[in-house]
Amino acid sequence: MTQPVKRVSSAARWQADLALAVVAIIWGSTFVVVKQALADISTLYFLFLRFAMASVCLALLFTPGFRKMKWREIRRGLGGGAIAGLFLWLGYILQTVGLKYTSAGNSGFLTGLYIVLVPLISAAIFRRPPGGREIAGISVATAGMVVMTLPSLESNLHMNRGDLLTLACAAAFACHLLTVGYYSQRERTEPLALGQIVCAAILSGFALTFEPPRVIWSRAVLLALALTAVFATAAAFALQTWAQRYTTATRTALIFALEPVVALMVAVWLGGEALTVYAVVGGALILAGILAVELKAAPAP
Repeated sequence: MTQPVKRVSSAARWQADLALAVVAIIWGSTFVVVKQALADISTLYFLFLRFAMASVCLALLFTPGFRKMKWREIRRGLGGGAIAGLFLWLGYILQTVGLKYTSAGNSGFLTGLYIVLVPLISAAIFRRPPGGREIAGISVATAGMVVMTLPSLESNLHMNRGDLLTLACAAAFACHLLTVGYYSQRERTEPLALGQIVCAAILSGFALTFEPPRVIWSRAVLLALALTAVFATAAAFALQTWAQRYTTATRTALIFALEPVVALMVAVWLGGEALTVYAVVGGALILAGILAVELKAAPAP
């Protein structure tokens, strides 16, 4: 299997990378809101409502575009999106279940390993290893994640089933990035973006048989659903799907390392969490890793 090569201008690549940075900022800024909401709603029910509402938003947004497409284009895009949606849903579910058995710090670090797994899987499947700058950036950013989560890792050095589930979660998120990158080169953005969110919504609905829905319709729940469905899901995944047409999955994963940095900043600002030396040094390393690639990047394939 080979991944198609798409030659794009420097301006298009920068626009794509900027869009991905916006996605990471959106995701990172919702952690505090979601955490507060989960006190009043069960996790699987929240995910189901989030993906279902986002599906409706994307369907309404893309309806004019669908009317101009051939049915074959829509069908192929939805099919590719369904495969990406399966990996996306697996990532969320494995991460959620894993959190029951491991610490938040371990979960954050192990989930972040998808940044390392993306280039490794890409090299194995597509036979396209990352460049020297990308390897250096990934290494520095990974070191930053280790430093950010070091206090928690020091007190939880043993590997348990929660850690194993979270490692599987990282692999699922890596496969999601690679799948979106693969199909975004071949299919239309609209059905590809919609297909993955609809698939995740359907699978989340089936998963409710294992965790009966529980909800108190508080202001926190309504706010979290609105923000995550519209911005962190519909808008974010539409942007990601479009942007991956013009950049590599490896660069996408590296840019997404911004997410824990933003999450930490918001948690300190709004959540009242303490800003530690580990957090400052780790965040600085993550930013340095990203900038090492972005400030002098090779032409994106």
